[in-house]
Amino acid sequence: FVFMTYTNVVFSYGVEKFVSECQKSRIDGLILPDLPFEEKEEFHPICAGYGVDLISMVAPTSEKRIAKIAGEAEGFLYVVSSLGVTGMRSEITTDLTSIVATIRENTRIPCAVGFGISTTQQAAAMAEYADGVIVGSAIVTIMEKYGKNAPQYVGDYVKEMKKALSVY
Repeated sequence: FVFMTYTNVVFSYGVEKFVSECQKSRIDGLILPDLPFEEKEEFHPICAGYGVDLISMVAPTSEKRIAKIAGEAEGFLYVVSSLGVTGMRSEITTDLTSIVATIRENTRIPCAVGFGISTTQQAAAMAEYADGVIVGSAIVTIMEKYGKNAPQYVGDYVKEMKKALSVY
């Protein structure tokens, strides 16, 4: 189970208090998308102390930093599929194969692609070279649409996504 939030939320709550609550809640990893890799030392020692992986992100703009980020990764690497803000996309055009190849040269940590994945076709395409697929905004959209009835629809959606990945 991985929790994703923003750095200022964790700072406001208190880093040690937040991470200790993550541990108590059996959260395995923490993703802070606005935390630059070079500033992770403000969080990493505390996360490590509580056994919570601080998940690193690799973006298309990471370029020469990919090897270093991959070499220090823990848990898994979150590979950002596209530039811009999160949300569903009609297509993903980033050359992720070269990014994943660089990751594979520098770590055995699994990598999962996210950011804009919303269809079974996109998930299947990402699974051809990544170890996992991350879907967020599409699930939030389903929850927003169906409110209290969302669990059934989210479950159906996840089953379809899982089926699309089952060939890998």
